[in-house]
Amino acid sequence: MALDAETRDQLVDTVRRFVSERLRPLEASVAEANEVPAGIIGEMRDLGLFGLSIPEEYGGLDLSMEDECLVIFEMGRTSPAFRSEFGTNVGIGSQGLVMFGNDDQKARWLPGIAAGTTVTSFALTEPEAGSDSAAVQTRAILDGDAYVLNGSKRYITNAAKAGLFTVMARSNPDVKGGGGVSAFLVPSDLPGISVGPPEKKMGQHGAQIHDITFDNVRVPVQNRLGEEGEGFKVAMQVLDKGRLHIGALCVGVAERLLADCVAYAGERKQFGQALSNFQLIQAMIADSKTECMAARALVLESARKRDSGANIVLEAAAAKYYASEMVGRVADRAVQIFGGAGYVADYGIERLYRDVRIFRIYEGTSQVQQLVIARETMKRGG
Repeated sequence: MALDAETRDQLVDTVRRFVSERLRPLEASVAEANEVPAGIIGEMRDLGLFGLSIPEEYGGLDLSMEDECLVIFEMGRTSPAFRSEFGTNVGIGSQGLVMFGNDDQKARWLPGIAAGTTVTSFALTEPEAGSDSAAVQTRAILDGDAYVLNGSKRYITNAAKAGLFTVMARSNPDVKGGGGVSAFLVPSDLPGISVGPPEKKMGQHGAQIHDITFDNVRVPVQNRLGEEGEGFKVAMQVLDKGRLHIGALCVGVAERLLADCVAYAGERKQFGQALSNFQLIQAMIADSKTECMAARALVLESARKRDSGANIVLEAAAAKYYASEMVGRVADRAVQIFGGAGYVADYGIERLYRDVRIFRIYEGTSQVQQLVIARETMKRGG
């Protein structure tokens, strides 16, 4: 649902002030502790951030894709670990349920997801199924009134906090590829589920990823999401939306980095004058500004197309591909502009430089996006 302009602007302004006043002062301490404080998570719940994309009838804000992107632009202006706390509830962890769930499933789970009392995770990636998402090997074999899940999932965001997993599993071993995969809503407290320790990562300290193992986990038939064999369809539609969300996040981080560069270049003196007076510094700022503007425009245009009901497989892939590659270039220029100060921890530039690297892997690698873009372009004839 698209908000009226005044309500939308109020929401965006509230999130902007929350980021500036509450989150940015905590960036270094969150990275050091590798954990977002519980009090901050509570404030995110109070702001409704866990329910941005959940229908109003279940307690969410039910934002349009365009309005969601405007909010995530603002969240991008701080450490991505903060957004990760509610990102799965807004995106890949909940949208399969929103799009494909039946009334009973929605009534059972969506209110808690919107309130942030239930954290969700999206369990697709496996040791042998990452970019090749149709190669899922986790099995879900029907046995009476339940499917029995066996297998493992890898690098699952928020797995240790999750109350509900959306799990992609092969329900028909005789069907190869995506056609044999179904989606399941799996409560995390079912017997046979174990979550591994948090992975040590390059960046985004404070956001946790874990492996999950399913050992003869009995999932009631009524927890299947959509029809049997529709799991790959569920995953792809969820990822289309997720790609726009990540694209918006990349734009926000890039705009934060650019603002930091402009401020630093105006203050830092070399050869008796501000860095901002040097044309080669200006060139890096100009390139970064242009790319930020282009990415923002692409994300918003793609979001509006999704809101209109158009097929946005190509647009979502292009937006995510361009924005995630763009923020890497902006981060690299930021380190260069800051010089030695960009390489040490005091200014936070090196932290963001590490943080943004994962965006080229999230929701499909850049190479997967290229394949999607090329395939869809050829389908459309140019």
